[in-house]
Amino acid sequence: VQLQASGGGLVPSGGSLRLSCAASGLTFSSFGMGWSRQAPGKEREFVAAFGWNGDSTYYADFVKGRFTISRDGAKNTVYLQMNNLKPEDTADYYCAARARALGISAAGNYAYWGQGTQVTVSS
Repeated sequence: VQLQASGGGLVPSGGSLRLSCAASGLTFSSFGMGWSRQAPGKEREFVAAFGWNGDSTYYADFVKGRFTISRDGAKNTVYLQMNNLKPEDTADYYCAARARALGISAAGNYAYWGQGTQVTVSS
């Protein structure tokens, strides 16, 4: 299984980025995909994910209304559209895959992780 994340970069405060995560080696529709992030010196935290039914979406409070998770089943790719970025969004962003029945926010529920893509938001 491979999860290849991309799309990070340096943006000014208020800017936008779209992260992509291409999955291979797994049956995309059988897994719940999600995004987490880890800022320097901080613990990894949940950002967004698809729920157990594969359609519902969930977000951490600090990104609601600004970030959107989506996917393209034909491309086995999940996206994270990030708008109105803030300096506190600066972190390495990781995509991950879990069995759909497991809870969305616990990092331990995700069996597969991508390598991370760095997002830096300047003030």
